[in-house]
Amino acid sequence: MPSLLNARMADQHSSAPPPADRALPPTAWAVLGLLSFPGERTGYELKKWADASLRFFYWSPAISQIYAELRRLESLGYVTSRRSGPEEPRTKRTYAITDSGRAALADWAGSARDAGAAVLKHPLLLRVWLGHLTSQDHLRELVMEHIARTKGELKEVLDASAQAEGVEAWAHPQIALRWTERRLRSELELAEAMLIDLDELPS
Repeated sequence: MPSLLNARMADQHSSAPPPADRALPPTAWAVLGLLSFPGERTGYELKKWADASLRFFYWSPAISQIYAELRRLESLGYVTSRRSGPEEPRTKRTYAITDSGRAALADWAGSARDAGAAVLKHPLLLRVWLGHLTSQDHLRELVMEHIARTKGELKEVLDASAQAEGVEAWAHPQIALRWTERRLRSELELAEAMLIDLDELPS
């Protein structure tokens, strides 16, 4: 009887979702999050998804980082993978989230732990901060380049939002994309104001 009880307890322990407080970096949770949406995906497809969504408000890991995290997640039992069959013209490996991976991700996403402060690294502002070492014309050129780049990013966000429109599985990512749209519009306003500030400095 004790051995049977121990076996049942072992089964219950093995089926329980792994704790979400494992020493996983945020990138691992981001990759697992990409897999939490319906369907299987290759590492290359995950990279495309990250470029089309995550990079606008978090960051997009390199393809090598994605594969490294996929290997880590698979070793933890959070992800499974399979190779394509001979019918495919080119062999590829697709990944899918497991039940324990989804449970761990849900626990991490729904935990009461502090999400942390947003980190801002603004290369343009660093240059402006050191503006006493360069010319006003050069700084204005940098700001104009930043405005053009930001407009390009805004267009990409609007395109991504249009593609996600009406897709139920993308309801929450759409909120993140709308937030990104507002942030980029604010960034354009701030950059335009910076041009005025530069113009008001003594030449």
